[in-house]
Amino acid sequence: MRAALFQANTGIDPLIGARALVEAVERAAGEGAEMLFTPEMSEVLDRDRARAAGTIVAEEQDVALAAVREAAAKHKLWVHLGSLALKGAADARNANRAFVIDDAGAIRARYDKLHLFDIDLPGGQSIRESEAYAPGGKAVAVDTPWGRLGLAICYDLRFPDLFRGLSDAGATMLAIPAAFTVPTGKAHWHVLMRARAIEAGAFVIAAAQTGSHADGRTTYGHSLVVDPWGEVLLDMGESIGVEVVEIDPARLTDVRAQIPVLQHRRPIGAVEIAS
Repeated sequence: MRAALFQANTGIDPLIGARALVEAVERAAGEGAEMLFTPEMSEVLDRDRARAAGTIVAEEQDVALAAVREAAAKHKLWVHLGSLALKGAADARNANRAFVIDDAGAIRARYDKLHLFDIDLPGGQSIRESEAYAPGGKAVAVDTPWGRLGLAICYDLRFPDLFRGLSDAGATMLAIPAAFTVPTGKAHWHVLMRARAIEAGAFVIAAAQTGSHADGRTTYGHSLVVDPWGEVLLDMGESIGVEVVEIDPARLTDVRAQIPVLQHRRPIGAVEIAS
């Protein structure tokens, strides 16, 4: 599969965000990609919740989702839309929702972020994702022409049980779109992405936000593609744009034959506490 990654610097205007996504689809198709992967919060990235509330709509009204579906059909390209902020979650909070869209523009899968980022960071920055977003209720994988794709979003990266479940369900690729902070990115981004690929015996495809954003935050960038051996096939650094990488399924077969961890897994029951 020729996979394209869009490393974005998303702002606070949904129309500008939608236009950037369509341009990314066009560029990916022009470079011969078969599937495009975009970051978390691909349409609007805004930590001012009062202002952001005016841009968050229901799925059927979202301009970026409609535009990407149309562009995917026009250019015959699959798209993993990393996530959008949408109304219509289980309670009064919003959903942080990913989509997989096929080359006819149809939605093949939806995934709502399971793990929400609530933390106080050095320097006084406080993030409370759970105040605005409801957690999803299930893990999701979807079949594509290139294999089964397991879905995750950003902070999900830190919970290996999710990726064990996805690989147990047959996922050979893992999509982990993100808007990682710079301090956590420098400390953990590469090592966790490589670990998830190695543990699951799967390709990891992680499209990311980068740079200084209109809402005042700064994100880490470094969109990655990692193979099942843990080798980094693509690292986009801090640049904005679209890059294409070849993903060879034969590599998956070779690595899983060398280290058959999926075959050797055993269920873990209650832990005995010795005294």
